Amino acid sequence: MDYETITWGVDEGILTITLSRPEQLNSFTVQMANELVHAFERAGDDDDVRAIVVTGAGRAFCAGMDLTAEGNVFGLDESLTPTMADMRDRLDDPAIVAGVRDTGGRVSLAIFDCKKPVIGAINGAAVGIGATMTLPMDIRIASDRARIGFVFGRIGITPEACSTWFLPRLVGMSQALEWLYSAEILTAEEAAAGGLVRAVVPGDELLPTAYALAKKFVAGKSPVGIAMTRQMLYRNAGAAHPLQAHQVDSLSMFYTSIGDGKEGVQAFLDKRDPAFGSKASEMPPFYDEWISPR
Repeated sequence: MDYETITWGVDEGILTITLSRPEQLNSFTVQMANELVHAFERAGDDDDVRAIVVTGAGRAFCAGMDLTAEGNVFGLDESLTPTMADMRDRLDDPAIVAGVRDTGGRVSLAIFDCKKPVIGAINGAAVGIGATMTLPMDIRIASDRARIGFVFGRIGITPEACSTWFLPRLVGMSQALEWLYSAEILTAEEAAAGGLVRAVVPGDELLPTAYALAKKFVAGKSPVGIAMTRQMLYRNAGAAHPLQAHQVDSLSMFYTSIGDGKEGVQAFLDKRDPAFGSKASEMPPFYDEWISPR
């Protein structure tokens, strides 16, 4: 796919995805959604990509949905009357994908499924989907110029992009509800105080800070070990019983112990840096069955 609304660049194992509609403050469109889904799916199996940094071109991160589009601005088919049965049984039906499914949610699920660590470098306004798309990213770092808003209540819609799953897990239920009820624009410092943002830095330090952190996730780390760790934390945190985590932990430990684990142990004994040989494109044999939601 040739990207028109985002850019893709890899350097030393770190992929930078830049939202790139700067004259429109990187406002979100259906095309951007499709390109982001493709980019995260591509990155998950690209062994040249070890970590991902997401930022915006120009002075905004993403100013929300582009509300100037003709017809239903969210790209939905108003001739349909979808039901929960449709969402269960026809989720991947092209008519449901294009006409019913929340575009931001498709992006969030693609980020969730990605095997690589993802850092959001919020360089400016991040409003609506601009805020919620950062929630499935592992870490958010904000410029001191950033402004973040879960503003759905201002335009009469409900939260999207799976944010009602992610936001309470990140900041707690009470804080999530307050931000969603009030629909206020938060300063970067307020977002940090609420637990959403890891750090607030001057604008010219934002990307260097994000890249320095990404390099810690890459250097001397097992690609499969990092991929499994990311998925285990997200998925096991939502499990009904710790036994489910134990089942996955056991299989993951088994297969990593006979893979990169052997090199890691030997490197420790030899007092040298490990030379791991695994690839995130080649996950343990139980992986696909485990991550399947249905």
